[in-house]
Amino acid sequence: MKKLIAGNWKMNGKFGQNTALLDAVLAGLKEKPPTCGVAVCVPFPYFVQVQDYQDRSRDESGNPMLSLGAQDVSAHEAGAYTGEVAASMLKELTVSYVIVGHSERRQYHGETDQLVADKTKAALAAGITPIVCIGETLAEREAGHTEEVVKRQLAAVIHTNGHCISEIVVAYEPVWAIGTGKTASPQEAQAVHAVLRAQLKAATDQFARVKILYGGSMNAANAASLLAQPDIDGGLIGGASLKAPDFLTIIAAAQN
Repeated sequence: MKKLIAGNWKMNGKFGQNTALLDAVLAGLKEKPPTCGVAVCVPFPYFVQVQDYQDRSRDESGNPMLSLGAQDVSAHEAGAYTGEVAASMLKELTVSYVIVGHSERRQYHGETDQLVADKTKAALAAGITPIVCIGETLAEREAGHTEEVVKRQLAAVIHTNGHCISEIVVAYEPVWAIGTGKTASPQEAQAVHAVLRAQLKAATDQFARVKILYGGSMNAANAASLLAQPDIDGGLIGGASLKAPDFLTIIAAAQN
């Protein structure tokens, strides 16, 4: 399976800084074209800026080496939802991926499993690939509830989206390892990924199409060991995606 490395800039960036970062990333991709998928999920104001780099990153076949991603999407198609952005709007801006259900959205904005499932459905209906985030807190892990939590979160998405589930990307993000510098060991991450793979296998005969990314503080130092695990199909990269050398190192570790 072709791996996917998706950067999540979170609420970071300035036009000048973005230019320096994207110039370096694009130069690295052109010097050594990746065999994995590469995307950056950026704040809404920077879509047009990244679109330019997406266009400039096209290979000899006309396919972009760098794809544009969003960090959130509305569950609604249109209407009186001030501040929301519909999936159809993202599609018009050539967005290929959208993160849904990130733990920060669940924690700070009260997003429920069902809302995440509905946002997944909205993205799929617009032809955008949702990167569905799931993961347990430190308290849940220490209580031995990791498997129960991640299976519950994924089950809501499966129930709402049915046969379309094969079109999603899943990102396992242990909440205790996001932005903390801590990370699950390759063995710990693989164990959860295997559980998710089995759940997907029970839900669809197209389960092999679903990429499962690891998203808990993957960085230049640990990427190779994590990506070597049989059920880890890529990474959702936070802080390291804001540093071109680190991001390119992770991309290099994901070559198929």
